Amino acid sequence: MAKIEMLNMKSLSKNEIEFSDSLFDGEVKLHLVHQVIKSQLANRRLGTHSTLTRSEVHGTSAKPWNQKGGGRARAGDVKSPIWRHGGITFGPKPRKYTQKINKKVAMKALKSVLNLKFSEKKLRLVDELNLETSKTSDFLNILSKMDISGKILFVYEDHNENFGLSLRNLKKVNKISVKGINPYDVIKHDFLVIEKVALDKLEQRLAG
Repeated sequence: MAKIEMLNMKSLSKNEIEFSDSLFDGEVKLHLVHQVIKSQLANRRLGTHSTLTRSEVHGTSAKPWNQKGGGRARAGDVKSPIWRHGGITFGPKPRKYTQKINKKVAMKALKSVLNLKFSEKKLRLVDELNLETSKTSDFLNILSKMDISGKILFVYEDHNENFGLSLRNLKKVNKISVKGINPYDVIKHDFLVIEKVALDKLEQRLAG
């Protein structure tokens, strides 16, 4: 059984709770993490880039000068790729970058990044994310009790408005719903803070 220290957001006291090995089994498959993150970033690309070929460039198709007798190199038309403002050879055209990932692969990648944060002792657990005030100073006091710094990601199942307001001025602190948690967002943050209910939901999802 994996033991995790949980912080009570109101009293700021700590106690240890146990989670089954089905969630934190220590297995980290980096090749799957790489595959899923690569897919995530590819799926964010719009693929709307477009350049004009010589047939699409606006301009005359007439020869700029005679083929022979002028002392200059032969030229077909001003839309040639070798001319300024001419067409682009093999330039990018609109396309889809979407990469499909098997659901089991995505789940194993997510489980791997959670295990990675847990093994690095960069995973924290809180009982709930319901704050009594929306003051950033009060929120920073809570962060100091967790002994964390750098880029921080909070994972929630449900939270009150005060929580969202208290971190709005902190550039390095972000939040994400447990439904939207993904390997890329976990990896790019230094510390991961998960609400108890959200971790229970993750355990159910990854065990299934």
